Amino acid sequence: QAQLVESGGGLVQAGGSLRLSCAIAGRTFTSYVVAWFRQAPEKEREFVARINRNGAGTYYADSVKGRFTISRDNAKNTVYLQMNSLKPEDTAVYYCNADPGGNIGARGGLYWGQGTQVTVSA
Repeated sequence: QAQLVESGGGLVQAGGSLRLSCAIAGRTFTSYVVAWFRQAPEKEREFVARINRNGAGTYYADSVKGRFTISRDNAKNTVYLQMNSLKPEDTAVYYCNADPGGNIGARGGLYWGQGTQVTVSA
């Protein structure tokens, strides 16, 4: 089992930046592939970014590519999402997701955090 806790959300003006953190409590953190998803009001959950076990491989949704950066610090059991050039359409609840087998598709992997709200004003 694993506990995922997101933090760093808040209110920011368009063009601003936020850094989200996902702290993962688990003995096998380094074996987890980790992703960020988001869900805006009245919209379906969508994939945002994914990072592999050693942090060398990353993958981004087209909507955030070039603006968001996912990274991980395995010594701290933490994954980050640096969000720059934020747009109002980035407003959503952001969820951290982890899977020990790397089986993260459109619906995500095994473990989910509670989410953190990001609101971008025009």
